[in-house]
Amino acid sequence: MMKKPKLLRITTVPISLHKLLQGQVNYMQKQDYEVVLASAVGKEIKAIENETGLKVQILPLTRKISPLQDIKALWKTYKLIKKEQPNIVHTHTPKAGVIGMLAAKLARVPVRMHTIAGLPLMQATGVKRKLLDSVERMTSWAATNVYPNSFALAEFIKENKLAPKRKIKVLAQGSSNGIDTAYFDPKCYKEAAKNRLKEKLNITSNDFVFTFIGRLVGDKGINELVTAFKRLQGQTPFPSGRVGDGLILLLIGDEEAQLDPLATTSLQEIAENSNIISTGWVEDVRPYLSISDVFVFPSYREGMPNVVLQAGAMGLPQVVTNINGSNEIIINDENGIIIPVKDTTALFKAIKEIHTNTKLRNKLATNARELITTRFEQKVVWEALLAEYKRLL
Repeated sequence: MMKKPKLLRITTVPISLHKLLQGQVNYMQKQDYEVVLASAVGKEIKAIENETGLKVQILPLTRKISPLQDIKALWKTYKLIKKEQPNIVHTHTPKAGVIGMLAAKLARVPVRMHTIAGLPLMQATGVKRKLLDSVERMTSWAATNVYPNSFALAEFIKENKLAPKRKIKVLAQGSSNGIDTAYFDPKCYKEAAKNRLKEKLNITSNDFVFTFIGRLVGDKGINELVTAFKRLQGQTPFPSGRVGDGLILLLIGDEEAQLDPLATTSLQEIAENSNIISTGWVEDVRPYLSISDVFVFPSYREGMPNVVLQAGAMGLPQVVTNINGSNEIIINDENGIIIPVKDTTALFKAIKEIHTNTKLRNKLATNARELITTRFEQKVVWEALLAEYKRLL
């Protein structure tokens, strides 16, 4: 009997295994691949193991630059690879990429694949930018193949010579995992269920809800979003007589104060403004998208952002920044509005326009789901990745 090819997937933190690759591991197992998963320790480990039936191998990976810890992680990853003897090592996220690819090259794994889903170096300058550039070049040197998850990101990598052109390839239309449009479907949520969630969050049936999903950090554009929302509140009268009373900003995600803290003024506004609702991290974002009117994603950098795909599949018009990935999912004035990065005034004007212009908002919403289902269906992405595994083996 022919032995199954073995695939080792590594991410820096387990939430990436859980959310970025959800469903993909089970699919590859059904295609007769033996899959091994590895990541740092984290609260999502149990959920991953329950979903995949696999025990996640724990590696001492950190997202911060930490030379001693990184050397330890490299040694542990090398030992894991020598023990498992995979045919393919496939990494995601920057730290897992450089550690995993170096360890796999040292262990002489024949196929070493790294997926790039956004580059922190895009917002870095000076010495930090040079260091991060060097890390990416080291990753691509050790990898046999590099997979940006959007075409714009691929061009950025080529222009900045972060990887040899011969190694770079975008699978399907981009995205690391595509979108399960049967799972992210607004028809799954009836009015009664939506009303119960609104009641839980103290949102009334007359409120207009802007929603953001992601880490509550500076480079996701949260400072600009909070400022623009506060300004819109101040200019929007409602029947209650209280200015801005019917506007809601729903923030879904955790803060990361150690890595990229928000401005003190933003934190204060989030804490004190009763119309800004911060839920923290949630397991299932679909119910929150189902009660939203507009999705806003003013990030500074991305690869192919899953949340923009998810919001589109749920039929939401969107306001996004003109960055890699977002500007491939959103077509300006077709399913959303695209604005410049870090431009609070442009963000304010966009959310005001989409709030007050019902005709435009309805047009964007009408196109939203179809422009996702026709380009980013999950099965298409999985099949493209499977074909790549087979080709390389």
